Amino acid sequence: MGVPEPLADRMSMAEQHEYLRARFSRRTMIRGGAVTLGAVTGGVFVPGAVAEAAVPTRSTAPATATATVDGALVAPFGRHLAYGNDPRTEMTVSWQVPVAVKKPFIRIGAHPWDLSRRIEAEVRTLFTPAGVGASGDHTQYYLHAKLTHLRPGRTYYYGVGHQGFDPAAAHLTGTLGTFTTAPDHKKPFTFTAFGDEGVGYHGLANNSLLLGQNPAFHLHAGDIAYADPAGAGKSSDTGFDSRVWDQFLAQTESVAKSVPWMPAYGNHDMEAWYAPHGYGGEEARWNLPDNGPDKSNLPGVYSFVHGNTAVISLDANDVSFEIPANLGLSGGTQTRWLEAQLKKFRAAKDIDFVVVFFHHCAYCTSTAHASEGGVRQEWVPLFEKYTVDLVINGHNHQYERTDVLKGDKVVKKLPIGGTAYPETEGVVYVTAGAAGRSLYAFSAPQSYEGHEHEVDSVASFVNTKTGKVDETVTWSRVRYLDYSFLRVDVAPAARGHWATLTVSGIAETGARVDRFTVARRAK
Repeated sequence: MGVPEPLADRMSMAEQHEYLRARFSRRTMIRGGAVTLGAVTGGVFVPGAVAEAAVPTRSTAPATATATVDGALVAPFGRHLAYGNDPRTEMTVSWQVPVAVKKPFIRIGAHPWDLSRRIEAEVRTLFTPAGVGASGDHTQYYLHAKLTHLRPGRTYYYGVGHQGFDPAAAHLTGTLGTFTTAPDHKKPFTFTAFGDEGVGYHGLANNSLLLGQNPAFHLHAGDIAYADPAGAGKSSDTGFDSRVWDQFLAQTESVAKSVPWMPAYGNHDMEAWYAPHGYGGEEARWNLPDNGPDKSNLPGVYSFVHGNTAVISLDANDVSFEIPANLGLSGGTQTRWLEAQLKKFRAAKDIDFVVVFFHHCAYCTSTAHASEGGVRQEWVPLFEKYTVDLVINGHNHQYERTDVLKGDKVVKKLPIGGTAYPETEGVVYVTAGAAGRSLYAFSAPQSYEGHEHEVDSVASFVNTKTGKVDETVTWSRVRYLDYSFLRVDVAPAARGHWATLTVSGIAETGARVDRFTVARRAK
């Protein structure tokens, strides 16, 4: 199916899309139903008995269905939250239903017995035809309700439903969820982060531990569900199965129904069948802040502020030499937007810390992917110029943490329990890609809390525009090869005193494998 492999190897994702558009005529499209001619702008045509566009449609009414199901028999699942542009006053609640329903909505209130505010939900229907991946025709129904004018620091109760399924009914109050908006002032909080979860027992185990950290929000640094196991961003990728997303959102619901789940997009999230840039499916599933540089091309690029901490999500596919399907997608606008955001946040009087997260690693010694030269070339100079406090990556399925770096060199060794001062020293990078997928390997011995094994140097490589280049590095401080995630405790301080980020690597067992502090004088 799709673009022949020899051609795909030489074509960007957008070029493959244009190839398929030219090859498969609009006359092969099915008219009516979940996907219509009016919904295929930018979509991908695929071969089959009858080719269809695998793109999302958006409406506030259910898509046409061949059969009507009693709404009382249809239970929503896969609830996941996301902040809006202002986490103090905006939240999006998203969920799935297995079949089309009528009049979907959300109820919200300050108490579980007072859910009188009812808001209509938006439906985004994603149709994947037989011939695209492992399943037959598969339609997914994603629903989104964007809530605005909320009160800062307030806990709300909500329930999602549709005609025939009202969460306010006495027998359905067990389906209610809660969320808490960001505060309008500085106060201590915790957030968590990891990358590369997928579907499986280890992802479930990490999610259970996440709840115990009581995070204000969670960052997912790309490679989310692995519906596309190949991860090359090509329409010729094999093994794609859109149904994996149903499993993933059901798996993460225990956390994501109450904790904003904020993703960045990785190479396995470029699903080439849905749009020229591969993000059509992601746009159906997620409703993220829309304050990025170009939401038509970069829907996973955005920023938000929680308390005294600004968080920036980037799309490293745009700068990846290793996996170039979307290389240069933004034409440089993402990097320019990043600098503008860093400049703005550094000048803001109420923001102490800036955290950046994305998929491909700036610095890692994994034997699988190691370091991404495109990130070092485009973004690392900006991280150093604006003294970013913490950079979080995934991509490599292990835990690794650097010393304090500047100009690719160690400015200061940062032992377990140490403190970094980014204003005067440099940047610390953490790879937290061991959320659930199969683990990779290191070329050097593991070294983590209680099992330190320091080495003078580590043999590794960096992915460049011309291929892999070997390098010997001295910055690999902590290496842990098992499932884990990141916990970050943020402690504000009075002006002129030291505000801190306490960063901990937490193993799937609950044991701590790393700990360090980032300190900055509060504004």
